[in-house]
Amino acid sequence: MSAPPGVAANAVVDAVLADLGRGAHRGVVVDSPPGAGKSTLVVRAAQVLAAAGEQLIVIAQTNEQVDDLIDRLATAAPELPIGRLSAGDYRASERVSQHRSVTVGAKIGDVSQGSVIIATAAKWATVGDGSWAWAIVDEAYQMRSDALLRVASRFSRALFVGDPGQLDPFSTVESARWTGLTWDPMLSAVSVLLRHNPGLPVHRLPVSWRLPPSAAEVVAPAFYPFTGFRAGTRPEDRALVLDAGSVGAPVPAVAGPDPDAVDAAVAQAAATGWALYELPARHTLRTDGEAAAACAALALRVLSAGAVAVSERSRDGAPVDASRIAIGTAHRDQAAVIRNLLRGTPGETITVDTANRLQGREYDVTVVLHPLSGRRDATAFHLESGRLCVLTSRHRHACIVVARAGIPDLLDAHPSTDPVHLNVPVRFPDGWEANHSILAHLSAHRVVAPRQRV
Repeated sequence: MSAPPGVAANAVVDAVLADLGRGAHRGVVVDSPPGAGKSTLVVRAAQVLAAAGEQLIVIAQTNEQVDDLIDRLATAAPELPIGRLSAGDYRASERVSQHRSVTVGAKIGDVSQGSVIIATAAKWATVGDGSWAWAIVDEAYQMRSDALLRVASRFSRALFVGDPGQLDPFSTVESARWTGLTWDPMLSAVSVLLRHNPGLPVHRLPVSWRLPPSAAEVVAPAFYPFTGFRAGTRPEDRALVLDAGSVGAPVPAVAGPDPDAVDAAVAQAAATGWALYELPARHTLRTDGEAAAACAALALRVLSAGAVAVSERSRDGAPVDASRIAIGTAHRDQAAVIRNLLRGTPGETITVDTANRLQGREYDVTVVLHPLSGRRDATAFHLESGRLCVLTSRHRHACIVVARAGIPDLLDAHPSTDPVHLNVPVRFPDGWEANHSILAHLSAHRVVAPRQRV
């Protein structure tokens, strides 16, 4: 019989902290599935190292991640001096400015009194002086290996924490010239680190505290087939309850989507955790107006249905307001169209963004525009397994996927034709397999939208 989720998760965290204390390795790697408590581990590790008298640095990938970590660390350890190294024009967010223990500065000398100094990888690359015994690299799988090379001289040992199933680092320049090299800058920092240091200890957090069982049992085999994870909650711990009196009530105006189909999809998601709102098969422009309208209408319907999220955090239920709903897309122009449709409605403040920007964030309900919906081809960008993983793993209660019919046929018509390169490990699962896995599950939760009159 397996150990309870909390016991299993704490055992891994204890093993990580023990490896940090032994000093037998220059680095420790921690793989974390979605919502496994990665940030909690980073905060705890920083406290442990700081308590041992070590001044350490934390390297994050975005300013949003930096501010989030500072808020978490300052809340957990109010007396711990923290330095926020930033650009000269940075204006501290409320999450940072509310903590008296945090000092903000543009130069390393301005924040050198901090026991923990936190900044983005790009900012650390500009620091020419100083070295530290320890670094914690957050979201290490999002960090390009060349970015790690630029800051590696600043520390002696490091803890690398990240999610191997999320989006890989990307670049707008042609990178084929480096393919097959062990220091390929387009590989993640962790990938290059382990290829050159295969003996480093690798720990895997085994529990997702975000995803409910209905999602963990789908996301784990689709995107983490060799390591897996389980949900930290039981099916009876969570429920998405809709106001029975809202059925048939008017939905805030978004032209196009069939109200009955929208109602059915929201009800299906509330009951099972998943829904596929399937539009008629058709090749479309990237900014498919019908699909965008469906995404907006579904999110608005969750709001107008008076959804209440019952969970281990709120046994009496918490209203699912606009701040707890997100709409995810593959492209910025798709997100812009949906934001425009929500303008002036009760859902105007709903988060609408691309997978890249939704990484690391968490909501009660998500609406996802499938990256392959309406396409004639299946490009590497749209088949990227990390993109679909991010989009389908942000929710605590329910995920509604909007897609045109025919994606499985599209996948079968475009099998993977990527060239095989020497010295390049094969990544599995690939996007083709992951998409088929997710779509096979969604087929049991399909709500077919009627064809619109033209």
